[in-house]
Amino acid sequence: MNLNEFERTNYSGLYISKETHPEFGRKYIVRFQHDKKRYVKVLGYTKKDNLTRKDAIELMQSFKDSIISKTEEKTTLEEEKLVTKDNEVLKKLKEENDFLKSILGNYEKLNPHVLSEGIQKIYDLEALKKYQIELIKLQNWLEKENKRMIILFEGRDASGKGGAIRRITRYMNNKHYRVVALGKPTETQRKQWFLQRYIEHFPTGGEIVLFDRSWYNRAMVEPIFGFCTPEEHEIFMEDIVNFEQDLVRQGMILIKLYFSVSKEEQKRRFDRRIHDPLRQWKFSEVDMQAQDLWDEFSEKKYEMLRRTTSRSAPWHIVRSDNKHLARLEVMKIILNSVDYDGRNYSLDFEANEDVNISVQKELLQMRKTKDY
Repeated sequence: MNLNEFERTNYSGLYISKETHPEFGRKYIVRFQHDKKRYVKVLGYTKKDNLTRKDAIELMQSFKDSIISKTEEKTTLEEEKLVTKDNEVLKKLKEENDFLKSILGNYEKLNPHVLSEGIQKIYDLEALKKYQIELIKLQNWLEKENKRMIILFEGRDASGKGGAIRRITRYMNNKHYRVVALGKPTETQRKQWFLQRYIEHFPTGGEIVLFDRSWYNRAMVEPIFGFCTPEEHEIFMEDIVNFEQDLVRQGMILIKLYFSVSKEEQKRRFDRRIHDPLRQWKFSEVDMQAQDLWDEFSEKKYEMLRRTTSRSAPWHIVRSDNKHLARLEVMKIILNSVDYDGRNYSLDFEANEDVNISVQKELLQMRKTKDY
């Protein structure tokens, strides 16, 4: 409908045709906008419908009222739907709130940080369970095939070694694994071949031995604190690669893990040990010197990684500032070390390259900064 063919009347929205039809007469139309929509309607003709200006105004008003009424009804209906939806959402939120309160109990008395940390631990533990199932399969395979496995856990103090060991062995058959954490050597052991006291704890067929710190004490801790001579340190560094290659050649599955914690995160963990009565027993005199001797440890770490990694017994570097991700990556490393029966291939066994770092990448990082 071409509006140029009509002229306005004195009433807003009412138009009458400029041309007069010989049979129908002039045509009245209504045109207006409401709620961002435009409406147009033919009201009738002056001759055909005997439509007067007054009649046209009444018809126009009636049409407008009907449109407004429908819009209001639609708006009311939409508002009612929104109210119903809001009520359903509120009902669901209330049910969820009541359910969470029934689980959390008197949570308002807890420190929010402690509560948040505890809930996150639940999610972390659930994420590990699928891999812990795989570790049981691996353990069964080792027993079936009469294979022996040694896992070395190395790293600075408070780097997360102990926590990782606990998560790895959580559901294992304790008849077929041992955790070895040797203290200071006795006077008799000092007179023995250095590696002898470690060999005494080596696994038999079907067994896993996890060393919480290992013979690599001689590469880092002992020379820094003067527990060995420079000559003893150098002999160890020259001989250990051949020793490990012999172990692997004779069928030992050897996995070497280095937990790489940053200086800032180590300090945070030390501070927590100092102030938390449940963790104070972990803090030792050696820990007190760890931050002051950071650079010395970095130098020995760099030398150790560079000289003692090999194709048959490579180091696996695990960034451990995030304990959960570190534990997950360690489990993947262990599981990827052998092709055991019944592997769940739907799980993600790919390395997280932000956490599971190659030796070359770690050495490159250390050449830039001694933060790790």
